[in-house]
Amino acid sequence: MALLSSFTTVTLPRTQTPLFYRKYPSPKLKLPHLFQSNRIVAFSASKLNDQIASKSTNQIPDLQHEPQTRTWNWRGYSIRYQCAGNDGPALVLVHGFGANSNHWRKNIPVLAKSHRVYAIDLIGYGYSDKPNPRQIGDDSFYTFDTWAAQLNDFCLDVIKDKAFFVCNSIGGVVGLQAAVVAPQMCRGIIVLNVSLRMLHIKKQPWYAKPFIRSFQRLLRDTAVGKFFFKAVATKESVRNILCQCYHDTSMVTDELVEIILNPGLEPGAAEVFLEFICYSGGPLPEELLPQVTCPVLIAWGDKDPWEPIELGRNYGNFDSVEDFVVLPNVGHCPQDEAPHLVNPLVESFVACHAKSYVEQPSS
Repeated sequence: MALLSSFTTVTLPRTQTPLFYRKYPSPKLKLPHLFQSNRIVAFSASKLNDQIASKSTNQIPDLQHEPQTRTWNWRGYSIRYQCAGNDGPALVLVHGFGANSNHWRKNIPVLAKSHRVYAIDLIGYGYSDKPNPRQIGDDSFYTFDTWAAQLNDFCLDVIKDKAFFVCNSIGGVVGLQAAVVAPQMCRGIIVLNVSLRMLHIKKQPWYAKPFIRSFQRLLRDTAVGKFFFKAVATKESVRNILCQCYHDTSMVTDELVEIILNPGLEPGAAEVFLEFICYSGGPLPEELLPQVTCPVLIAWGDKDPWEPIELGRNYGNFDSVEDFVVLPNVGHCPQDEAPHLVNPLVESFVACHAKSYVEQPSS
């Protein structure tokens, strides 16, 4: 009961969709689409209803804001990214494990109407290069340190400005790590269903550690791993996996299956896949959040079978987290399953903190 009392429900009459928000005394929060009452931050139901009701006009991409695909040379590697929009604050969209920048296809054109939007393929994923760590002599290449460095360098080299990070799953850990390493590059972070990293060495029960490590070595160092990857990298397997993590399975379309599968058929994808599932070190979200100095908003699909919201709610207690937002009847990838909820969240959060940034000129 104590946990439930720390949330409030806002019912949206037109959609019958409740959203839950954590109580948090945040004097900084002055979002134009939000209101504050009794120290509870909640969406203005009428305002959000208008946004959702206008989905037919506000959420349908127009050709003017369709993303352009470009490449960026980073440390000698070719990195694919997409960009759209010419004005407003910069946003960098960071995908999760096994995904790529196309997973933000429902967000980029909408957000580009009032932002400079960039979506990047992390090295090893999508259509970015996939160097084999054994061939380059670096067995610790695919780590959050590498991806965080890539994200910060992208802001410096391509955007040439600080940016807001919008991240899903392991992309959330990447964004948090990047903000800790180079706080001057990040204006704020929106994290969607951040990876809890339940196979992290610190979270493994002592009696399971030797078995998990042996299984990881079996996958990484023998032909079993390649056989396992081939079994996963099929249309049927990808569809089944997506149907597990999407609550609304009607959103698992042929297009989505192709978006996830096709880059996984490129040379080097198997090695990257096996490297990451054998990666049990690096930072945890609960270790990074206390070190983050920029504002953070956490949103969570409450039907996520991989990252249970019951465990994720605790992240809302960190000082850097302004709000913890529950997205009802949504799975692990809210940006794709419920863009009509995620896009307004991003717009409101950025509008608040971009305004405060403009009002405080740099020294």
